[in-house]
Amino acid sequence: MVVQRRFVIAVALVIAPFLSGCAVGPDFKAPAAPDADRYTAEPIATRTSATDVAQGEAQRFLKGRDIPAEWWTLFRSPALDALVRQSLDANPTLQSTIASLRAAREQVNAQKGKYFPLVQANYSPTRQETPASLAPVLNSGENPYNLFTAQVMVSYTFDAWGLNRRTVESLQALEDAQRFQVEAAYLTLTSNVVVAAIQEASLRAQIDATHQLIAINRKLLDLLHKQLDAGLANRSDVAAQEAALAQIEVTLPPLRKQLAVQRDLLAALAGRYPSDGPTQTFRLAALRLPLELPLSVPAKLVEQRPDVRFAEEQLHSASAQIGVATANMLPNLTISANRGYTAADMASLISGPSIFWSVAGNATQTLFDGFTLLHQRRAAIAAYQQTAWAYQAAVIAALQNVADSLRVVQNDADALRAARDFEHAAKVSLDLAQQQFAAGNVNFITLLNAQQAYQQALLGLVQAQTNRLADTAVLYQALGGGWWNRNGPPTRELKLDVATGEAKPREDTQP
Repeated sequence: MVVQRRFVIAVALVIAPFLSGCAVGPDFKAPAAPDADRYTAEPIATRTSATDVAQGEAQRFLKGRDIPAEWWTLFRSPALDALVRQSLDANPTLQSTIASLRAAREQVNAQKGKYFPLVQANYSPTRQETPASLAPVLNSGENPYNLFTAQVMVSYTFDAWGLNRRTVESLQALEDAQRFQVEAAYLTLTSNVVVAAIQEASLRAQIDATHQLIAINRKLLDLLHKQLDAGLANRSDVAAQEAALAQIEVTLPPLRKQLAVQRDLLAALAGRYPSDGPTQTFRLAALRLPLELPLSVPAKLVEQRPDVRFAEEQLHSASAQIGVATANMLPNLTISANRGYTAADMASLISGPSIFWSVAGNATQTLFDGFTLLHQRRAAIAAYQQTAWAYQAAVIAALQNVADSLRVVQNDADALRAARDFEHAAKVSLDLAQQQFAAGNVNFITLLNAQQAYQQALLGLVQAQTNRLADTAVLYQALGGGWWNRNGPPTRELKLDVATGEAKPREDTQP
């Protein structure tokens, strides 16, 4: 009895290290935050310039302020809010990335199943005949004979070196990477919808401005015709004005074409066919410029940018793969057992004399494989180094993106102020030129130059207003879009009809 107890204790001491052994390979540590306290070489001004026109208000940069999850609502456009919601619900690209996340999650769960023993049941009825030269298989000497076998088989591979743990760790990191792919797709979609809506509003404003310029030129052409009839103008002036009017009118069809294409883009972003375009329309006057712009510090930005977090999880997965490659070089330990019944007839299958069982252990160590496992480990280390450089590149690109966006937002404000001054001066110049031309104090060339300057200034003002709105949306995107302040993107899982191959939406679920 004492000997048996000592044997059990000895076996337990031998097995225990394999059950609780540490995982080989490096333990992953998240990279340190960038050692930078600002984005640009020179300090960014706390506010932009302002001017007395729509979208001309001063914007303030609020360092350390958090970004709201639904940042697009800051443009205060109900139509825009509705279109973004529709796009999040139905955009196929976003829903595809969410489905990929579910697949990655199931891969992790499948690998975790290897922590447990594999249990299988087997039932095998056979009828066979052995050669007469051999001894009978059955005691009864019956030949041919029936044989019924039912058994349960259990096997377990000890995770002695952490092979499975590192594999799960790698797959878990890839799942997290896919989650940030979802966040990146969510951010890209919302940003694209906002910018596309702003571009539609811009095109409508450019069309309105073109109509306004056409009206001005037609009015002047009518005046020239009257002066020509009265002998106060010559035919060359009328022809020049007709050419100027035609030059402006010819710009209208391309703008209408761009507007139609933009509407198709908005329909596609919302997951619709072009024939079912969005019901919303957008105009610059209905969009408000966000005046308070949150500005995360660089150390916080790396936690908020989905692309940086994706690169970090890729680095985590590559680190775990080093452990996988290392564990593959060490002994593989497996234990298996089976127990069952076998009999020549079903009636006596479940009986004491029919019982059989076996227990077996197996330890396998690769002695020589042409250095395959060694080179696989070196390849895993090199892949980790490659991923580490990719992570560093992602961090640099993220900081550069924010720095560029900050400079653009500041310069957009200055550009709008200059465009407003140009438009105001060009309108005054045009009004004076029209008055002086009607009074006969200036020639037609002076008036024509004033018209062309005002046309350029008016369209330039619309573009400057558009840039302020669009580049503000780009800044929110560069800062990460506030995804951390919501539960998760909406998802519509599709149920596959195996018979028809058709995928139909289920009720909304979380990814």
